[in-house]
Amino acid sequence: MTATQQECDSEELRRLAEQAGRDLEDASALEILRWAMDTFGAEFCVTSSMEDAVVAHLAARVREGVDVVFLDTGYHFPETIGTRDAVEAVMDVNVITLTPRQTVAEQDAEYGPRLHDRDPDLCCALRKVKPLEEGLKGYRAWATGLRRDESPTRAGTPVVGWDERRRKVKVSPIARWTQDDVDAYVAEHGVLTNPLLTDGYGSVGCAPCTRRVLEGEDARAGRWAGRAKTECGLHG
Repeated sequence: MTATQQECDSEELRRLAEQAGRDLEDASALEILRWAMDTFGAEFCVTSSMEDAVVAHLAARVREGVDVVFLDTGYHFPETIGTRDAVEAVMDVNVITLTPRQTVAEQDAEYGPRLHDRDPDLCCALRKVKPLEEGLKGYRAWATGLRRDESPTRAGTPVVGWDERRRKVKVSPIARWTQDDVDAYVAEHGVLTNPLLTDGYGSVGCAPCTRRVLEGEDARAGRWAGRAKTECGLHG
């Protein structure tokens, strides 16, 4: 495919995403995922941080064996890796684990130890953003578990939108859900969740940059606490 053809394809995908975002705004999560799978087939995947397996569970209800992409940054809590392994063992999905180009030791050798403390944006770029960009190359659309109620930066999340950086369709089937909706779905279907969510963590990221939340704090207050940083760069 020539560069011109690629640009035309991207423009067509962008228009498709924007129209679907309008058409599916009031659709259920299952309907949104069904549209994505019918439209993109094997060129669609679900991404999961393994904070919970809600979107993966929803997707598996629509089509068994859907690809579920997980980023193993090398800094995850053991509980997060355990959740990934449990999802792979008990759910009818195809878990694909992506890893950064460098191990933590190799990154330390090049950039110095504890890069996450000195330059968290660079650390996230190396261990999250770049691996995901590489891992998504075989897909035209990907799904996330983003919700509008999680933070002000996510309040405008469309149920279907355009990922300009990666030139792909970005699907957020539970964008309109609240935490109560998530909790109800988990309880009704017995969905796997990260054990840290019942141990004081409101949101689960890499271990060096995540702490428990205090009473009255926002669920994501434990991520990069004490820094201006609020997102890893995957979604903005």
